[in-house]
Amino acid sequence: MQTIQELNADYSQRAVLETANIQWETSEANGVLRKRLERIDAKPEPVTTIVRYQENSAFPAHQHVKGEEIFVLEGTFSDNHGDYEAGSYLRNPAGTSHSPFSKQGCTIFVKLQQFQTSDTSQVNIQTKQQQWLPGLVPGLSVMPLHEHNHEHVALVKWEANTIFQPHRHIGGEEIFVLEGTFEDEFGRYPKGTWIRNPPDSFHTPFTKEGCVIYVKTGHLVEL
Repeated sequence: MQTIQELNADYSQRAVLETANIQWETSEANGVLRKRLERIDAKPEPVTTIVRYQENSAFPAHQHVKGEEIFVLEGTFSDNHGDYEAGSYLRNPAGTSHSPFSKQGCTIFVKLQQFQTSDTSQVNIQTKQQQWLPGLVPGLSVMPLHEHNHEHVALVKWEANTIFQPHRHIGGEEIFVLEGTFEDEFGRYPKGTWIRNPPDSFHTPFTKEGCVIYVKTGHLVEL
């Protein structure tokens, strides 16, 4: 049974959240708001959130005990190491630290405390400057972002009326819909939807209108 502090903590269960329907919550930093998608009652505490920095807001300096993964959805996110415009994909491994802020305001997708111990790669990719590679079926394009052992992270672009073959995710799958509407036999997922399919799950994804999604696979067996 989940405790009050936990949210979508059972990785054997499918989770789907339309984040546009979730209310913003305040955080310990003035001007920084968040929408929690998952939180595990553990030390260090694994958390997945959407975070909004209002104009000229900042979060206290902190260390990443077990890593931090960020995708900048809107605006420009900054820290003491640089500025990261919308479309930036960042990975800050365990032991790194920074002082994040935003001058103009931004919205980011964040995963904390979820890196494998051996994953020490520092990543900074501006996806708007990267090339798309052909996918496994016509109408599908892929942009690999990171891989380590069984974990794979990529952006996937779907043209309208694209259907992917039925397949199973042995190590689980996590999706955030960045543009358009993603679909499978279980539902329809507009922009801003977060989906977590458990290990050994099966589905047949497709899209009628086209979409772009962030996808992470293989990582849930370690959590």
